[in-house]
Amino acid sequence: MMRATEYFNNGYSCSESMIKWAIDEGLVSEEILPVATSFSGGMGVGCLCGAVAGAQMVIGAQFGRENKAGNENLARAKAKELITKFMEQHGATCCRVLTRGLDMGSPERKAHCTNMVESCQKFVEELAHVEVK
Repeated sequence: MMRATEYFNNGYSCSESMIKWAIDEGLVSEEILPVATSFSGGMGVGCLCGAVAGAQMVIGAQFGRENKAGNENLARAKAKELITKFMEQHGATCCRVLTRGLDMGSPERKAHCTNMVESCQKFVEELAHVEVK
């Protein structure tokens, strides 16, 4: 099991799980974790998938303005590539669309969302050239 999915299956939200994994990998600062909380559940209303939002935060931390790579165009290109990969695999980025017909607390939804978290970790590993510890 991938580390982000382990966090997701042990009480962290989808967006928080991406950030917890990225903290472990040294990709983001611990201070970002509280920021990720508000992105779970599609920002509480079913908009952008929280796993995608968390993945985008990691991409920004790696490639955004005044960061390691310091190239906003590269950050945007990587962000677009992440969305493209996610859309190709899952057909949407909207939490409401991705989880249509699944009850919020159901095991089926948890399993479905675990798949989204796993996909996002894989995409970030590819886009940020992360070697998993």
